[in-house]
Amino acid sequence: MLVFIGGTGFTQLPGFKASREIVISTPYSDEPVTLACGKLGDSGQEIGFLPRHGPGHTLPPHRINYRANVFALREVGATAILAVNAVGGIHAEMGPGVIAVPDQIIDYTHGREHTFFDGRVTGIDSPDQFSATVTHVDFTDPYDQGLRQLLIKSASDVQVPVWPQGVYGATQGPRLESPAEIRRMLRDGCDMVGMTGMPEAGLAKELSLPYACIALSVNWGAGLSNELITVEGIRQVLASGMDSIQAVLLRAAGCYTG
Repeated sequence: MLVFIGGTGFTQLPGFKASREIVISTPYSDEPVTLACGKLGDSGQEIGFLPRHGPGHTLPPHRINYRANVFALREVGATAILAVNAVGGIHAEMGPGVIAVPDQIIDYTHGREHTFFDGRVTGIDSPDQFSATVTHVDFTDPYDQGLRQLLIKSASDVQVPVWPQGVYGATQGPRLESPAEIRRMLRDGCDMVGMTGMPEAGLAKELSLPYACIALSVNWGAGLSNELITVEGIRQVLASGMDSIQAVLLRAAGCYTG
């Protein structure tokens, strides 16, 4: 089953007809994870939809239980994850309204539960799957290349321009970044900045779940424009850009073969 994870501006999926909810208990939270399942448009294929910020968009980026979410998707048999992220633009080609399919990521977050292999929590397949044994997961390709190409091809099919690359810089949030931080990220090679890209991508990699991201730039990074960053301005870009995102995802769902 293909699963979409929605973020800011993407808490609902137009054209998605939920037929059932799956409530999944995990070792990582007292609260279960609820996944809506149903049909998207006329694709005929069942997909899952999970709003990462919770019902009513109540969880800030640093409080999202990424481990519980990704573990739950693995438990219900998800075969791939397509994540939607709102980002700030850093690269000159990532101005507001631009859509990108990043190929790399840099993690600037801190204090988040970022791995299943911490030697403390068990409960997947065998009691000692996540034991104290040191495990290093290859992160050369943070995003699944097949899913990236599916998104890029789907965007072309529905005539939505996308930037087919980019380095996503994941920051802690929930505050926005300072101009000095953005300049540092630019020097590091970041093309966009967001708050929810990690540890989500890394956790999916640990569970061998194919994962890719489609990102919508909703503002310039701090200090890169003379215009103030405002919530209203971000909402305006979200309102227009998410229509294009939805068109790409609808096409991707129809073309996904699992």
